[in-house]
Amino acid sequence: MLRKYSNHRTIGDNIKLGGLTAFSAGMVNVLSLIVFFAFTSNVTGHFAIFAQEISSGNWFQAAVVSIWILLFFLGNFTSNFLIIHGNDYIGRYLSHAIPLILEVLCLLIVGIYLQNFYTESLHETEFLISLLLFAMGLQNGLTASISNSTVKTTHLTGLTTDLAILLSMFTKKKFRNDKSLVDKAHLLMTIMFFYVVGGVVTGLFYNFIGNSTFFIVCVVLFIIILYDYYKLSMLRFAHRKQLSVKNKFTISVVEYEEEKKKTCNSN
Repeated sequence: MLRKYSNHRTIGDNIKLGGLTAFSAGMVNVLSLIVFFAFTSNVTGHFAIFAQEISSGNWFQAAVVSIWILLFFLGNFTSNFLIIHGNDYIGRYLSHAIPLILEVLCLLIVGIYLQNFYTESLHETEFLISLLLFAMGLQNGLTASISNSTVKTTHLTGLTTDLAILLSMFTKKKFRNDKSLVDKAHLLMTIMFFYVVGGVVTGLFYNFIGNSTFFIVCVVLFIIILYDYYKLSMLRFAHRKQLSVKNKFTISVVEYEEEKKKTCNSN
């Protein structure tokens, strides 16, 4: 899911990445709505609030909302920065995994703080929302960067529009026979489905374990990270085994040639 980049990715890679990250984004967005009464997987509503606060002359609140928007922006920036600069120094897998690791750290901080220190003050709430927006920016920047902007999983506004356009195109047979369009529709529906499922699962979990649900999101993200680590480990093992077999074959050929020479010399 993480180790391939841009046009080298298959539709299967994008579907797996899109489904799991959409699931986690749906979980985070519903959690933030339950706990903080605020959405954190997108900034469309925050831009509207920002404009409303300015028009009302609430400059402090406008500044807070602008920081939220900036943090989502910085999350996207950080992911792409790590990807385009990290490939040459730490390898593709690590440069793609680090944004998810940072996202996990943000979610862990929020979960631990809610469990042990949260007093429901306004400043605490604003700080924790900031962390979640930065985390969602990291995730959105990662999926968009490595998939050539094909996969975006933290919000569904553009996705819903794209899917509606595709379905209208499918009313013509020539578009229904276009594999690239069918694959795109499959991807969009997968993202939408898992985003909603993530939200539903969160609502159910929260009834039983409360704020510890943040740790469940971390588990989902770790699955994404470890999946590719496992795949890379298997590829390296297969490569080493192939080299070992090749080396043994080469040694056998050399030994055979030496034995043949000895036989000829003795004759």
